[in-house]
This record gives sequence, structure tokens and C-alpha cells, in this order.
Amino acid sequence: MSETMGLPPGTRVLVTAGASGIGYAIATSFAAAGAKLHVCDIDKTTLDACAAAHPDWGTSLCDVSDEAEVERLFQEAEAHLGGLDVLVNNAGIAGPTGSIHTMDGPEWRRTIDVNLNSQFYCTKLAVPLLQQSENPSIICLSSVAGRLGYAFRTPYAASKWAIIGMVKSLAIELGPQGIRVNAILPGVVEGPRIDKVIAARAEVAGVPHQQMEQEYISKISLRRMVTAQDIANQALYLASPLGANISGQPISVCGNVEVL
Repeated sequence: MSETMGLPPGTRVLVTAGASGIGYAIATSFAAAGAKLHVCDIDKTTLDACAAAHPDWGTSLCDVSDEAEVERLFQEAEAHLGGLDVLVNNAGIAGPTGSIHTMDGPEWRRTIDVNLNSQFYCTKLAVPLLQQSENPSIICLSSVAGRLGYAFRTPYAASKWAIIGMVKSLAIELGPQGIRVNAILPGVVEGPRIDKVIAARAEVAGVPHQQMEQEYISKISLRRMVTAQDIANQALYLASPLGANISGQPISVCGNVEVL
């Protein structure tokens, strides 16, 4: 894969929430391409299993919504990697499902803290390291909810739209230093997380889970969900020299979700 994608051997990559789900698919794909990995996760059991399966990876237990914990994460990542070439801001949560007037402030703030503020904390510390890289790249995970309205999922959509604004701005700010900044917008990604999202939406709408799932799929032009590996493939492309002139772009990997 490294020959196909052209990823420089030993590329140093940090993936947040990289011990499971999309983050894990991204991390394993980079590792298969010859990269050196450091991942963090908030779930100790999952992180321990990841460390056992990949003893050459660096791992850190970290809540990326906590700025002090992110500072510790970067100390550990730099010690393990010896620098940084690629930051993948992957950590995120679904947030609450419900009408805006019934939503609690703490739920809103937690969604913004994890989905948006964490990317600021990580990017702030990553830039000085990326300035020393020959192939620096920042990849931020947004969502198709970052380009579409998403009823009953307002805090999630708001955070994902904000990520696009951050990426667009940083691409301009950091471009003269050769640092590329892009966003990946996953669509409906098959797996346990979307199952929970669909279940919550079905409950709010008062319809069966299967009916709500079909409603989601009917709004995708290709009439199918995407996979975590689809997202990982795009991340690998963006970080490789094949994506050398791609920056400031929100790139949907979704089968063309038409509406949410």
C-alpha cells in the first residue's frame, strides 16, 4: 500500500479516538502503509486492547475535551514519534437527539467540547511540530451534517459546521508554511454508532428502527452506507504526496447524502 499511495516510510501520525471505529480504521490503514502511529482514546479497555494488538503503537488515555489532558497527550506522542507529520482530529460524539427547547445546556456544551474544542486544543499543539515536517497535514473529521441541516441533532450539526470554518481558515493561515488542512465529511457509516443514532431518531419520531434506517438510506444517492475503511482510505490519500495540492477542502465520503 505504501508504494501505491506513496506515503513516505515512517510518517509520524497521531490519531485521536484511534482505538476503535473510524479512528481505528484510519490508524491501521496508516500503519499498513508504513507509518508510525500514536493513538489516544477515552476508553481504557478499548485502548488496552489496541495496545495489545499493536505493541509498536504509542497509546495515551485521554479525554481530548480537556486541554490539560491534550497537553499530556502531545508530550507522550512527541516522545514516542519523535515529531509529527500528520494529525488526524477524529474524536467526536453523537450528542443528544431531541428538540432544541428540550435540550439541556450540559449536553450541548459536551458536544461542542468534544467535537470542536478538542480539535482546537490538538491543532494548537500540533502546528509547531508540523512546521518541522517535510509532508505536514492536518485532517479533521467533520460530517455531512457539516454541510446539511440536521433536525433534532442541532448541537452535532453546529459543531460539524464549525469544523469546516476552522479548516477553511487554517488552510489559508498555514498554507504558506506548507501545512495542508482538510476535512473529511463521513456520511452514514455502518456500525454500532449509527445504529444508536438511528434508534434515538426513531424514538423521537415514533417509528420503528427499521423504518428509520430505510429513511436514512433512501436519502443516499447510492442507496448504501459507507464503511469506516472508506473514510480511512480518504485520510490516507490526503496525507500522502498524491494529495500534495489539496488543502482547505471539505470532502464528503458518503455516497452523496442528499438530505438529513
